[in-house]
Amino acid sequence: MHDAGKVILGLGIFLALVTFPIWFTVATGNYGYTPELQMPEGYTQCVESKEYMTSWHMDLLDQWRDEVVREGKRYYVSKTYGDKHEMSLTKNCMKCHNDKAQFCDKCHNYLGVEPYCWDCHIEPEGN
Repeated sequence: MHDAGKVILGLGIFLALVTFPIWFTVATGNYGYTPELQMPEGYTQCVESKEYMTSWHMDLLDQWRDEVVREGKRYYVSKTYGDKHEMSLTKNCMKCHNDKAQFCDKCHNYLGVEPYCWDCHIEPEGN
């Protein structure tokens, strides 16, 4: 029992390290921050709602990839708006969201994710 002080000190250090991200976020005031994205000029909607695209765009792009490559499908009908869109990152998405640094990279960097889109697709010029 003479090591109780060391154990308590060790547990305190462990708890401080584990909860550090929470305390750091609260102390710096970054709680609840998310990057603000703007709809490209001249456009009022995306292929689906803003809420859907914010949360699920990667799933949609994966679905498009699979359907184009494996099934030969070329067009997507919006579940929200009912309009038809070509399933293409460069011919559809990047036509509106043509500033990759401002639109794609802003959120991906904030979240610390590295999408593999550009492993196959060519990044639009000027970005």
